[in-house]
Parts: sequence; structure tokens; C-alpha cells
Amino acid sequence: MVLKKLTQRLALSVAFAACALAPSQVLAEGLDLTGKTVEWVIPFSETGGSAKWANFYAPLLSEALPGQPTVVVKFMPGAGSTKGANWFQGQDYSDSDGTLIFGSSGSTQFPYLLGDPRVRYEYKDWNVVLASGTGGVAYLPPDIAEKMNGNDASALRETDFIYGSQGATRLDLVPLLAWEMLGLNVEPVFGIKGRGDGRLMFERGEANIDYQTSSSYLKGVTPLVEAGTAVPMMSWGALDDEGNIVRDPTFPDMPTFKEVCEATDGCETSGEKWDAWKAFFIAGFPAQKMVFLPNGASEDAINTYAKAFEAVKARGDFAEISAGRLGKYPQMTGAKADAALKSATEVPTSAKEFVVGWLQDRYGVSLK
Repeated sequence: MVLKKLTQRLALSVAFAACALAPSQVLAEGLDLTGKTVEWVIPFSETGGSAKWANFYAPLLSEALPGQPTVVVKFMPGAGSTKGANWFQGQDYSDSDGTLIFGSSGSTQFPYLLGDPRVRYEYKDWNVVLASGTGGVAYLPPDIAEKMNGNDASALRETDFIYGSQGATRLDLVPLLAWEMLGLNVEPVFGIKGRGDGRLMFERGEANIDYQTSSSYLKGVTPLVEAGTAVPMMSWGALDDEGNIVRDPTFPDMPTFKEVCEATDGCETSGEKWDAWKAFFIAGFPAQKMVFLPNGASEDAINTYAKAFEAVKARGDFAEISAGRLGKYPQMTGAKADAALKSATEVPTSAKEFVVGWLQDRYGVSLK
């Protein structure tokens, strides 16, 4: 009897020691999402690239998370994603216990980088669990595209362009600055809620130049190209291991902006304007979309979501099913996601100063 009691006390002591010494293991057993619904908030409309990215991942994430919860994508558009990001900043992990995640985009990162006064969010408070690279493609109506001489865009300077834009401080500054460097007269119509709305303007003939991130281009624009109502102009490109811009692996037969710039008289691939464009391209595309848990998330929750995304990536069919929906880009977790977040939320001071001045001079947008 005495031996039995001593054994029980010893077992209890070991259990308490385990709780004190290995809290993450105890929490891991408690993060059961069975029967729960995970809300994945996207701060854009349901027509753009972020929607397609989240809708691709949602059912796969549901299968990979413990308890296989239902993952529902919810949209919170407004102010070029600032509305949704400001809302997410006010959320605490303890209020949702692992059932709330947020998907940001380059259009969320750029206002943060530029010190936009509407920004009330702080990336350092959030916990990244996935970073997805992507690319972007600019395209034209066929009657305008035929004016190009190979990669030389000089003849397009005679055309007055209309472009549906989410805002000059959003990811749209990458195409807007690129087109200006080529000498094109592009007038943006600001205020659309997602890049998919810009594509719809193009389809309706309300805009005659557009760009889409890769996931949206693959699904929404490729059918237009196949139907002969759109022609790709160029991709933004991708980065090699040395940081050079090379052809986008998803669109290897398409010239990059760098190639078009080099072929177009007056466009320079050196100097402060080029350096600023490249800095914001790097901040906006190689880690263009990211998934976050709210402020206060436990290490266990962060690791659980990261492992779930790792499990999705490890699927035997992932390369095949993702290529046609997301393109061929890195999908990063753990330390690589942390590094991607750092590169996406930091730019050289000189690049920031140039863009802030350019926005003021070109569009009357004051960020000072």
C-alpha cells in the first residue's frame, strides 16, 4: 500500500515537472482544432490574387491542421488593405486560440514601408507562418501590343493609357513606376478594391493596360490571352541567388521589365530610379503574400501552423497542383519565412526617400 502511494506521488511529481520544463509539449496536446472553424481574413476583394492564393491553400490547410478544422476565407477590403490590417492589429491570440489567421500582400507591406499615416499596424507584433513568393505580368489589348517592336516599347508612348489602381502607395507603385520609366503616359483610376477589379475594367474596355500577380494572371488573364483579347507585355521577373533580375520561372518565355527597359530608348537600368524600383520589387514580390497569427500567439501555435503548411508542401501532388494556381515560386516557413518577412518590410532609406518624393511630385500623395 505504501509502495503504491509512493508510486502515485512520484508519477504526479514527474507530471508537474513535465509541465514546468516542457510547456510547449503540453500546449501541443491542447491545440486541438477539432470541430472548430479557422477564419482566414484577406484584406482585399474576392476577385484578386490574394483570394485565389488563400482559396487554394484553405482546403489543404484544413486537412493538415490537427483536428482538421474548417478553414473559411473571409474578405475585408478597404483602403487598399489598410482597413483589414488595422483591424488585425487589434486582435489578440487569446481571443481566438488559433482560429484566426491573416493574409497580407505587397499592397499591405508598401504603406507600412512608406510610413503611410493610415497605417496602424506593426508587422513586428505579428507571427509569420507562411511566406509565398510570386510574380507579376503586365498586359495590353492586341491592337496596342502590336505597336511594340520586339521588346522596344517606344512606340507605346503615343498611346494614352488608363489603369485601374488600388492606390499609388500600394503594390501598384511597381507597375506605375515601371511604365513611367518606359516613358508611357498611364493615368491611374484609383480606388479599386482588388486587382481582380482592375482586370474587369480591362475586360470591359474601361482600361487599356493592366497587371496581375501570377496567381490571378494564371486563372483570370490566361483565358483572355487564349481568346486573343489580351497580350502579355512583360513580367517583373524574379531574383536569382546573386540578387539579379532574371526571367520569371512561371513565365520563362516572357521578357522581364529589365529586358524591355534595356531595349527602350531613355529607360535606364541603373541610377536612383532603377534602384528604387528594384528595391520595392524585392519588397513586394519574392515574399509577396504572407500568413500571420495574431499578436500573443504561443510558440506551439506558430509551430503547429508552420508544420501544417510544411505538410501541405510535402504532398506528392503539391508541385503539380500549385504550378497552375500559384506559379512556380518558393513557399517558405520557419526561419525562411522570418527572413522573407524581414526583406519584405525593409528597404534602403534612399529608395524610400525617392519613392516618397516621386509619389508627391507625380500623384500629389504626401507621406511626410
